[in-house]
Formats: sequence, C-alpha cells, structure tokens
Amino acid sequence: MNKLKVKNKICAVIPFYNEEKTINEIINRTIQYVDKIIAVNDGSTDNSKQKINDIQNIVVIDLEKNYGKGFALNKGFEKALALEYDTVVTLDSDLQHDPDFIPELLKEIETYDIVIGNRMNNLSAMPFQRRMSNKITSFLLSVKTGQKIPDSQNGFRAIRSDVLRIVKTRNHGYEAESEQIILAARNGFKIGFVNTSTVYGSEKSKIRPIKAIIGFIRTLFS
Repeated sequence: MNKLKVKNKICAVIPFYNEEKTINEIINRTIQYVDKIIAVNDGSTDNSKQKINDIQNIVVIDLEKNYGKGFALNKGFEKALALEYDTVVTLDSDLQHDPDFIPELLKEIETYDIVIGNRMNNLSAMPFQRRMSNKITSFLLSVKTGQKIPDSQNGFRAIRSDVLRIVKTRNHGYEAESEQIILAARNGFKIGFVNTSTVYGSEKSKIRPIKAIIGFIRTLFS
C-alpha cells in the first residue's frame, strides 16, 4: 500500500527501453508512493527486465519489439484500467523524473483530471535546445487547447482513469503525450500543473528531433 494513505487505488505506468542502469532505482523509489507499478518493456535488448524481476507489486508487460513510448504507455493504460486503478502516474525510467514529487501530483489530482509536472520555472538544468522546443510546443498547445500549458513535453503526470477511458491516443512516439493533452482538453477535462525538478545527466536522449517535430506538427493539426 502506498504511504500516502489515500482511498483511491493508484498505480504507476513506467515504459522502459534499454534502461538497465536506472530501472531498478526508479522502480524502488516509485513503489513507495503507489499500490502497484506496471512496467512496460518496450522491446529492450539489454538486461533491463532482469533488474526488476524480484521486486514485489510490479507487473511487467513485454512487447516483442520497440514500438515507441506512446504505444508502450497505451499498453500500460489498458492494464491499469483492467485492474481498476483510479489514478495512474506516468514517469520515465531514466531518473529524469523524481518520484518524490508524486505526492504533489496526487494532491492536485483531487482538483484536476490530469496533472503534469512543470519544469519551466527552473530552466537552469534544461539543455537549450529542449528549452526552446518546449516553449514553442507549449505555446502552440496552449493556443490549440484554450488552456495554459506551460510544459507540454513533460511525461511526469497523474491521470484519472476517467480520462484514460475516453482519451485514446493513436501516435506511437513521443508526440502521443501532446496528443493526450489535445484530446483531454477537447473532451472538457481540466489540466493542472505542479512545479517539479528534472535531472539531466549524461544519458543519451532517445528522442529523434526531426521525427519528433514532424509528429508534433501532424498531431497539432489533426
């Protein structure tokens, strides 16, 4: 049972692809705050899965190949709904998202339907390219949705199950997170934000800039 002692059933969905250096730590730190973790192995070719085999309260979904983050998240959401969880927390497996902010997300989910971490109040650690990309996409999504979206690219979120039953993203890549925001706003769901930190280490980003931009533009105008 999560140490927040709330009535709602809470799980975390964590997709991972070749994260054997960090997956064990992110799972063990996250499990303190949720009832169960649904870890989605997005076709890893390293020892990531073996690193978490002995951890309790975890369900591992194995995908036969690397489909992309959006696809992996959807598989995790489907499992969370099948297990009847009320709230789903999503975070990355590379330790860029600090699980200690989960209580802040869950506090705000009592007011909003989706709560997203906001890194934009502390940009010192964010690489310049990501900073500019995020500002541009966040501005465009704010115009598109009619809601203030300060950090559209942050995958650190808490989401009510009511949202996941209605909002079904079609994109398989990172643009699925922008698509989720657009579809949620279109269906009248309230989106809130909580200030969080993000750690950028020496890891190599799996985002392919050109492909991500094309995917975002396609999603924005769909």
